[in-house]
Amino acid sequence: MSYTRRDAIRTLGIAAGASAFHIPDLAKLLGELPNPLHKTLDRPITAITLGAGARGNVYGNYAISNPDQIDIVGVAEPIPLRNERYSKKHNIAAENRFITWEHVFLKPKFADAIIITTPDHLHYGPCMKALAMGYDVLLEKPMAQTEKECRDILALTKKTGAIVGLCHVLRYAPYFIKLKELIHNGSIGDLISIQHFEPIQHIHMAHSFVRGNWHNSKASTPIILAKSCHDLDIMRWLVGKPSVRVAAFGNLKWFNKQNAPAGSTARCHDGCAIESNCPYSAVKIYLRERTYTYVFDLPEQKELVPDAIMNYLKTTNYGRCVYRMDNDQCDHYVMSLLFEGGITASFNMEAFTGYHGRRTRVMGSMGDLTGDMDQFTHTDFRTGKTTNWDSKSLDEGIYKNHGHGGGDYRLMQDWVQAVAQKDSSLLTSTIDASIESHLMGFAAEKSRKNKKIIDVKL
Repeated sequence: MSYTRRDAIRTLGIAAGASAFHIPDLAKLLGELPNPLHKTLDRPITAITLGAGARGNVYGNYAISNPDQIDIVGVAEPIPLRNERYSKKHNIAAENRFITWEHVFLKPKFADAIIITTPDHLHYGPCMKALAMGYDVLLEKPMAQTEKECRDILALTKKTGAIVGLCHVLRYAPYFIKLKELIHNGSIGDLISIQHFEPIQHIHMAHSFVRGNWHNSKASTPIILAKSCHDLDIMRWLVGKPSVRVAAFGNLKWFNKQNAPAGSTARCHDGCAIESNCPYSAVKIYLRERTYTYVFDLPEQKELVPDAIMNYLKTTNYGRCVYRMDNDQCDHYVMSLLFEGGITASFNMEAFTGYHGRRTRVMGSMGDLTGDMDQFTHTDFRTGKTTNWDSKSLDEGIYKNHGHGGGDYRLMQDWVQAVAQKDSSLLTSTIDASIESHLMGFAAEKSRKNKKIIDVKL
């Protein structure tokens, strides 16, 4: 099945001004349209997964769906049940099952690539070792915990020539691909400003950043990187020009001991007087409503699940009162950014919403765009015409309805091809491209803490 550039543009119904939009992006937008830069592989690439948790299984599941493209041949995972389940799913040989990432590298190189989906504080070490041993890498965001570590990874990537893809999956989502196209094909004239909003949703905030793995910024990374690295990256990608300056404000206002209600207890199940009415009740969230239970390694027998969940609530942070945790992550955050060419942007990350879904407003000299990841509207000031785009109609490919607006699997598709062809240009989220969002985040933290405007130094 062969498409010319003209055929692709006609298929999408794009105006003549879209001729500056590259065919690889059109391919990802349609999903079913083959990327002409992709090739049929002689064999699947081989990969080792470090960390068999939620994200490790997302990327691992791509291998299950596409065995002709990628074969997972090794795993490192310290939790026995996760190690067992992941190994069984991918038919991993016993000699290629490891407890920690360090154990993988005691063995001579035995795969093409390493997939790093370990906790944030375990990104730098395995990535540097993988590069030193000649592996290509897929690295979950954020890259690392410090600016220096991020720059170290970039430097070693350039030195080795390895393919390193960062999991900035929003770049691969048809919704954001279409937004970028309209920003740069003349539909809104000159880009003037962007407003971007990430509503975390109050339960998600409590789950991940009060009780969860990212509750402590020093043990993981500041929330502006741990949660909103995607958003900083997508703003930079949409603008298409370097960031220059950042000012940021934010703090932990609500989830602290001062706001603990009278009658509350250290754990939600332990006689808390307000448990039945508390929106953050762990008993309600995990046991009664069975949400966010993907973090638990639950038994397959359904009748055993309630007792297993209750055991987690009794023994882990997930059962603790949100007002009595040792969390330090900001629960609201505001950034102002200046990009090259005088383009301005603002970003809000808010915990206290009843909804998910990023909201974006793009202002241009001849039009604007407003969207919420389900749909967006283009208004043309010259004609007064408004055009509505639905994300479901944009995401019509074979990876429809997959995570992050279809971005998870489209990233995997491009990364596999990049590794197989030894061509990093097949990725839009290389380390070179993605490091700037991290530098923006580190600059924002300096600004927030020091109450100063900070220059972003690339």
